[in-house]
Formats: sequence, C-alpha cells, structure tokens
Amino acid sequence: MGDPRGFARVLESPIVNKIREKTSATRNALLGSLTFQRWASALPLTRPVAQRRAREVFDLCAGFVYSQILYACVKLQLFQLLSGGARNLSQISSALNLAPEPTRRLLDAAAALKLVERFGADRYGLGPHGAVIAGNPGILKMIEHHAMLYADLSDPVALLRGERKDAALSSYWAYATSTSATDLADARISEYTALMAASQTLIAEEILATYPIAQHRCLMDVGGGDGTFVRAVAAKIPSIELKVFDLPAVAECARQKFASAGISQRATAHGGNFFCDPLPEGADLISLVRIIHDHDDEPVRKLFSQVRRALRPGGKLIVAEPMSGSRRAETVGDAYFGFYLMAMGSGRPRSASEIISMLQREGFTSAREIRTRMPLQTSLIVTEVS
Repeated sequence: MGDPRGFARVLESPIVNKIREKTSATRNALLGSLTFQRWASALPLTRPVAQRRAREVFDLCAGFVYSQILYACVKLQLFQLLSGGARNLSQISSALNLAPEPTRRLLDAAAALKLVERFGADRYGLGPHGAVIAGNPGILKMIEHHAMLYADLSDPVALLRGERKDAALSSYWAYATSTSATDLADARISEYTALMAASQTLIAEEILATYPIAQHRCLMDVGGGDGTFVRAVAAKIPSIELKVFDLPAVAECARQKFASAGISQRATAHGGNFFCDPLPEGADLISLVRIIHDHDDEPVRKLFSQVRRALRPGGKLIVAEPMSGSRRAETVGDAYFGFYLMAMGSGRPRSASEIISMLQREGFTSAREIRTRMPLQTSLIVTEVS
C-alpha cells in the first residue's frame, strides 16, 4: 500500500483543486437553476436525490427550532418520564405540568425528530434518539448547558466581528480568558468541572479502547479536571500510577474524588498553571484530553513545550479531542466547535495534520493519528519524545 499522506497531498495539489473548483462551479450552476430543480424532482430516477437535497437545506434552516424542541424535552425531563415505559397523553400532560394541547404539540414535534415514538393516537414512548439521550447523563447536561450557546449565537455576525463583549460562554469557562487562572476559586470552577466530568466518560472509553495504556508505568493527565479520565484508567488498569495536573481548586476536587474512590495511594493531584508552572516529572505517558482546542496557538505551543520537558526520552503524549476534518465528523469539528470556541473567546478546531505539525515543531517525533471507533466524540494522536 502507498503512503496515505502522499495520496492526501495529491488530493490537495493545485491541479486537483483547480479541477475540483471547475467541477463544483458546474454543479452549483445546475443546482441553483429552478428549471433543473423542477426537472430533477419530476424524474423518478433523480427525484429521491432532489428530495433529500431539499430536506437537507430545510434542516439547515430549521435546525435551531429542532434544538429548542430537544431543549424543551430535556428541561421538562420528558425522557426520564418515558424511560419507565410509554404513557398516555393525559399522564404526560399532568407530569409535565402542561395543558394537553401544547403537550401534544411537543410530543408530535419530538416524534418527528425520533426523540419519542407515537403508539396510537394518544400514547407515546421513547424514540431511538431519546433513548440514547436518556441513557447518557453527559448528553443531558450538555443540552442544558447549550442554553448559553444559543444566547451567544443570537447575533452570529456580531460575534464574528468581535462586537459581543458579554458572551455567556466566556464567563462560564473562566480559565479561557482569565489572566490569573490559578487564582480562580472553587465557586468559579465547580460548575464547569462537573460538566466536563459528566461528558468525559464516553471519551475515556474511546481512549482506553484505542490506545494500550497498560504498557505504561505512570500516566499524568494534564488539564485532567476532577480526575474522571484517570479514575476510568484506574478501574481498568490496577497496576498503573496516576497523576492529574490542573488549576489548584480543580486539583483539590480531584483529590477528594480519588479519596472517595479509594485510589489515593496511586493517584495524586497537583495544582498549577500548565502554561508556565513546571509539570511533575516521572510519567512515561501524558494525556491532553479535550485541552488544546480550548486555547490559541501560542498557549498550545507553550503547553507542548512544557509536556516535552516533563517527559523523558521514549515518553509518549496522547492528544484526544474532536478534530477538524475528521471523516464522518466534519460538522462537529469545524461547524460546532468553530462557533462554540469563538463564543468562548479562546481556541479553535484543528485538524490532525495541524496538530502533528505543531508537535513536530516542539521536538516530538513519530506523531501519528490513530482512528477511534467514534471520531464524533474524539480523535487520537500519539507522539513521543526522542
């Protein structure tokens, strides 16, 4: 087999891009023609394609409405209510404290989005999407959290022009714009620490299923929050030594969690600022789980330099986060995180190749991307110190 990176370079060559540009212009001229649209929707062979395209365009227009239907379901705890089995309209209406007619409107809208499922005229149960959400506390918390994002995106052009000075997300993620992050008190970090912990379980499972952490002696999770990832590793690998490095108030949360889990003898938490304070030495594996996309290029460069100094030759670094351009996860990397991080006021989505280039500039070698089962949740890059 040939080098896939060489093939990727061919696809991005000026000649290939010029051909793609001309082909795209021809396609767009056809798709933008009302005459072509009518012709495509009339012919049996092209009608399914035309219908799908129309649906996709409409979904782009209606996406905000869909998200608000989902938010209403979560806020009213509809999925928890239906987790015990299907119920009649009157039962659901009473439980949600809504009149029957708006309850039916919500349920029918949710059924159209496969959040609930209709059984007859007045009976509803969980739909396939609702079942997935109901079984994942992290998703439920993220949906509730998105109320802030919706408010920040009420005027996306103002956000793009830098005219929004009161973005809710920049206040919520206090460390992102704070000049003295190590001074942040527990009151300012406890809520986002809990949110990160709730949403990190599935990512921890992906990392553990993708990379053989058991081959290492000591793992240090930098920016590891309350130690959710480290505790997941501890449960799977009883012999490994574990460390967390995060802001002092966050590290204290991790210590308490380690004590509750009974792993304090092999899991320790260290407080500081990972951009300027020396990282503890002794780990032969360091992880950055959903850390670097929160920060701009210069802070990320400093962080990579800090990690390199903390690792001895042969030590490895794992970078795990959703990445720009990941196959079958393109909307997450560039669309979702592109605007989320803009509202947050720090960071940007990066492709695997961008991250690898940054690592190589800081002296890391053998950097490579490893495919995960769910790139929508996270992609993985592994590199080492020579």
